[in-house]
Amino acid sequence: MAHEGLHENEEKLAPATVDSHRALLSLMEELEAVDWYQQRADACIDDGLRAVLLHNMHEEMEHAAMVLEWLRRRTPRLDEILRVYLFSQGDITLAEKKATGKEGGEAAAPNSFGESLSGFMKQRGAMAVSLSPSPLPPTGEGDGGSLREARMRPRLTIGAMKGA
Repeated sequence: MAHEGLHENEEKLAPATVDSHRALLSLMEELEAVDWYQQRADACIDDGLRAVLLHNMHEEMEHAAMVLEWLRRRTPRLDEILRVYLFSQGDITLAEKKATGKEGGEAAAPNSFGESLSGFMKQRGAMAVSLSPSPLPPTGEGDGGSLREARMRPRLTIGAMKGA
């Protein structure tokens, strides 16, 4: 599975790329744990257990926020993007237009998100990251397995950008 290791030979990757990979995997795991605890809290009938599960879910949210902050501090473009969307008011899809004066989703625009992100990252020798769903089959309820071992996990592609 793509989430189980690096896609490229570790010897060819910058140490910062490997650390970012670790952080991204951790972020995915924390967010998946939030989902699992929410589902379990919704499904249980005991109020005491529900309280414990919701407490655990909130702890996972804290962990996810910490990893996201670590990534934000080390990825200037991610910092810029998060500053546009996080804690914004109103229609989220209009946040880019409010911040830049341009319509979002203009694929041919010279400063579209993808193009500007790629250019920005190449200029700084940064990594490229791609996430896509690649779910594992469900393991069923009450399997006794570790929460982190039994979840659906997205596919992660990360590596140094060409031309960087």
